Amino acid sequence: MMQTGDEYFDSKEFRDILTSYEESVRSGLPIFMDADDLTDIADYYNYTGDTDRANEVIDFALNMNPGATTPLVFKARAALENENIALAEELAEKIIDKDDPDYKYLKAEILIAQNKIDKAEEFLNEYSETIEQDEYEDFIIDVANLYADYGVYDMAYKWMNIGNESQLPEYKELKARVLFGMEMYSDSAKVYNELIDSNPYSKRYWNSLASAQFMNEDYDEAITSSEYAIAIDPKDSYGLLAKANSLYRLNKYKEALDYYGRYCEINPTDEFGRLHKGICLVNLSRYEDAIEQLETALSVAKPDSTYIVQIYQEMAFAYSAIRNPEKAIEYIDKTDSMDCDHTDMKVLRGHILLENGRYNEAEEMFHEAIINAENAPVIVLRIIVSLYDNKYLDTAYKMFKKLFTMVDDDFLAGYSYMALCCWDMKLTDEFMHYLKIAVEKNPNEAKNVLGHLFPKDTDAKNYYNYMYDKLKSKDK
Repeated sequence: MMQTGDEYFDSKEFRDILTSYEESVRSGLPIFMDADDLTDIADYYNYTGDTDRANEVIDFALNMNPGATTPLVFKARAALENENIALAEELAEKIIDKDDPDYKYLKAEILIAQNKIDKAEEFLNEYSETIEQDEYEDFIIDVANLYADYGVYDMAYKWMNIGNESQLPEYKELKARVLFGMEMYSDSAKVYNELIDSNPYSKRYWNSLASAQFMNEDYDEAITSSEYAIAIDPKDSYGLLAKANSLYRLNKYKEALDYYGRYCEINPTDEFGRLHKGICLVNLSRYEDAIEQLETALSVAKPDSTYIVQIYQEMAFAYSAIRNPEKAIEYIDKTDSMDCDHTDMKVLRGHILLENGRYNEAEEMFHEAIINAENAPVIVLRIIVSLYDNKYLDTAYKMFKKLFTMVDDDFLAGYSYMALCCWDMKLTDEFMHYLKIAVEKNPNEAKNVLGHLFPKDTDAKNYYNYMYDKLKSKDK
């Protein structure tokens, strides 16, 4: 049996139940199990991606006991996942024991699934009055879990703050999950660290911590956390992917490529891994290898994959880089009928044309993009960056100047690129001017764009002082 990272599924108690069931199935012997154990087995199969076997177990449980609560709840929740409210309500009413807490939670869940939050609150508050004091802590956790499952994190947080804060691991894990959902990533990471202190061998906790750190842009810390998960299980997909993604964000493409590769060995039909191998290879200027990986990504992706547009974009970048603009634009053409930002696609077309020396055509395409976007600063910025990347420094410089007269003070992007443009043009005073703005407004962009000008471990917030001292010492 595979290790899941779930405490109950990995326990000896559950493994014995599962082994007994599977041995009975193999041998054709009668299965003597109650509905709750059978539903746990179905949950396990579902958790591990074997939905067919999960449904077989549930159907068997309901044949044995048609009105049993847990298998009917299982089927009702599957109906809710398919947005079939009517079927979920029909299955709920087949439950014989209407006083069973699982029935009550299902009724509340159906209301939440319909976004009838006020009615769900009314129902849950009324039900809460029947809960015994020694069961109230578990009740709060169950209610908060319901809301969290549907992304209603503010209501989950509200329920979790009723009464005294529990020290139960399941409470803390849920709290960390809710804080993550509320984009309070550093607070979420703090709670996951507490959980790890009590259970340092939980790869699920390490991976969750890595996710919180990643979202908080603490990429070095995320790498460290993912390494613990990988040490516990060298074939853990989540840990490998977390480390790959963090390395990628740090522009460590060669190292990221290795971990995306390890992820793909375990998940050969996942286009995300292949796509990001391709992106790393593009950034390493290994364009032929990138095209091969991206073709593989397309071959394994389902027609409705959300990554197809991005795969086409990366194909276009790769073919453009090897001076095959016709093939590159062919991939952009494929996005014409797709649900994507078509103004972005015009900018990409312009970039490809510019990269391949077709300046007038690129200028026309950029002009169309600006009109479509109604002069949106983010689109103008992308066009200027394309001009800079293609060494049209003077044009980029002039457009930057114009852009910064158009935007409000809360526009944070682009100053690092302008600083770099000034650096390349040897406009030292203007470089320092825009460097100062860049590190104050957007230190993350400054790190990504200007980091190569500074010692490796220099904090972006110290860039200005470092460069000021360096230039001053040169003048002496």
